[in-house]
Amino acid sequence: MNWKMGSRCLSMITKTSVKLSSLNGTGVLERECCFGDSILFGLRRHFGIDTDGDLSRDFLAKLWVTDRKIREKRRTKRKAVKSKNSFNDSELLGRWFSGSAVREEKPYYHQGKPILHQPPVSESVSGCLESASKEEVQVASFLARSNLLITRDIEWANLVLGFEQENRYAVVDVCYPQSPVGFIREQSNVIARQLLRLRRPFVANITDAMGNELFRVSRPFWWINSSIYAEVNGKEIGVVHRRWHLWRRVYDLYLGNKQFAVVENPGFWNWTFTLKDINGEVLAQIDRDWRGFGFEIFTDAGQYVIRFGSTDPSSKTGPATMIQELEVTHPLTLSERAVAVALAISLDNDYFSRHGGWGIPFVAVGE
Repeated sequence: MNWKMGSRCLSMITKTSVKLSSLNGTGVLERECCFGDSILFGLRRHFGIDTDGDLSRDFLAKLWVTDRKIREKRRTKRKAVKSKNSFNDSELLGRWFSGSAVREEKPYYHQGKPILHQPPVSESVSGCLESASKEEVQVASFLARSNLLITRDIEWANLVLGFEQENRYAVVDVCYPQSPVGFIREQSNVIARQLLRLRRPFVANITDAMGNELFRVSRPFWWINSSIYAEVNGKEIGVVHRRWHLWRRVYDLYLGNKQFAVVENPGFWNWTFTLKDINGEVLAQIDRDWRGFGFEIFTDAGQYVIRFGSTDPSSKTGPATMIQELEVTHPLTLSERAVAVALAISLDNDYFSRHGGWGIPFVAVGE
């Protein structure tokens, strides 16, 4: 009822007129809304082709270009605001666990390749981890961490053709898995790799995420017992000697001329290597992880976790405070941790690398 009355009133106060021009075929549609004799407002619309009007083809083209520019500016502004308000994973983890804001690092690119940034250390560089020499200062950003995950790359030429390649590893801090803390790359002679296989001499460079060399390990040719040396700027800081045993895997770790740890693994399928001091107390642990049936049978891509542990919970920073650590008697120094990394590389080459052979490799599980 009310709707019908409203429509009648609206038709009474609205007047429509159409004016046509016979000269150029244009017209004007006029509609006026009035109340009584007074006009409230009016609408006017032109139709047809008017060559003399203001709405020419050039004017419409300029209007379209201007509207497109305005839309592009708005779209760019929205993207800038969205990127400004977004947080990366490392920043979010830092705010959750450390209680302080972490500076957002934007990715930089050089020749189309991303340049990585070194993640912050997960342990406070104080106490036993305080640098006692310039060599330890150099390796602090890499080794001042409670847990290191070392993953070996797949060697496709060795897998398919039996061609022995240089070993490459990526090192990740468990607390900051978004980006690696460093890389390990072997350097050896191609002929020696094919002829000597696992007994070949090589040098492995350990670098940080930006590619700066921190220290290196060198392993000479061996026949019965292998040895691997850790060096910083050409200065030897430690060595790992393997002791012969019929089935056990025994290693002695030295810092200079002083032995600080020993590893006695029962052998066979035990993949946990525990570093102990002279009293049998646990200092650190190296575990080789099972990566799946396909990885273990057909590839060399092993994965190792070095657990340095911690005796002081206050020494851990950032997300490391939420991870349950290995209980140790006292934490290893930075130089001792460098020797432990050399031990992990030696273990991978002694027991967990396969011999390439005409595309059908097999696992070396013993002597």
